[in-house]
Amino acid sequence: QEQLVESGGGLVQAGGSLRLSCAASITAFKTYNMGWWRQAPGKEREFVAAIEWNGARTIYAESVKGRFTVSRENTKNMVYLQMNSLKPEDTAVYSCAATGGWGQVILTPSPYVYWGQGTQVTVSS
Repeated sequence: QEQLVESGGGLVQAGGSLRLSCAASITAFKTYNMGWWRQAPGKEREFVAAIEWNGARTIYAESVKGRFTVSRENTKNMVYLQMNSLKPEDTAVYSCAATGGWGQVILTPSPYVYWGQGTQVTVSS
């Protein structure tokens, strides 16, 4: 069964850091581009970051550029999101997702074929 499982969320003070992990049980994981998304209460799902299948290229939302870093280890079927200088507005459920696409299209949810359940990140002021 194809599955993505996130971990690493929690409660942190503003200015702090968290590292999210996404464990992938997906056939041919290393061929997928991977994205991180978040959804805050009462808001639409929002693109955060993505990384190409071989790690060569990354894309970030403007709101997290310079603070978040996405990475992956294909030998371990893992994707990570290092989040630094966290702000209260980063509070959300964070999910990883897999897509075969790249470019502007992956800034929308539709190209993603697998989604994890998410992990809660809460940043206190």
